[in-house]
Amino acid sequence: MVTAELKKIPEAGDIVLVTVEEITGHGAYVSLDEYSNMTGFLHISEIATGWIRNIERYIKPKQKAVLKVIRVDKTRAEVDLSLKQVSGEERKSKLIEVKKNEKATAFMEMVKVKANLSDEQIDEIEDKILQKHDSVYDLFEIVAKKGTDSVRNLEFSADVTKAIEDESHKIQVPHVEIRDILEISSKGPNGIDVIKNTLSPLETTKSTVQVKINYIGAPKYRVTVQAENFKMAEKTMNNIMEKAKASIEKHQGIFSFSRESSRKSH
Repeated sequence: MVTAELKKIPEAGDIVLVTVEEITGHGAYVSLDEYSNMTGFLHISEIATGWIRNIERYIKPKQKAVLKVIRVDKTRAEVDLSLKQVSGEERKSKLIEVKKNEKATAFMEMVKVKANLSDEQIDEIEDKILQKHDSVYDLFEIVAKKGTDSVRNLEFSADVTKAIEDESHKIQVPHVEIRDILEISSKGPNGIDVIKNTLSPLETTKSTVQVKINYIGAPKYRVTVQAENFKMAEKTMNNIMEKAKASIEKHQGIFSFSRESSRKSH
């Protein structure tokens, strides 16, 4: 399978995952995990700033490390690397990428089993995914957020689609939640119906946004919005309040609202 895709040769500036093979007095020889384990060299001057008394204080044999490619000789397939030039953000991003690739490999193994596919068929599916997405994991994340309709253009069989959907449920999609307290009342003879007709259309459940309205006690209602991010949640909440205000004031009712809470969860 190509989920953990092995590339031919890196480019200068690439952030790579390596396995330390041998420590010498001048640095360390490493194998590049994503490039068919080709050998690269990490010179002692690129391990850390200042004088280094003991290289193994920074890296050890068999250790995994995130390094930056600083020079590539493609004719001789020689790669020079740096540890000290890797920023904390670059290291974090690379480790997240590696973890996602590992998860994608596990997901595709389960798709293979559930859909009763051969290795060749799985390779074809992964090739098709990579023509549309940057990584195989991206597909599962999209399905987790938006459902299988979002990948219908890939024209997978029903068995494959169902298996992908099942595996995507293992991804915890980050979301935010905001809550407002809505106070509305209508003194007209049909006030209950006015309030019901105002609130009922506002509740919704979509792939990216969910809105729930719960009765607290007259005239208070709790409006809960869950979304992928605060910008989306606030936009939805503002839209809800505008519609509720317009509807209730149309019937000479009273409207007000206040923020109760907001939080981010995974």
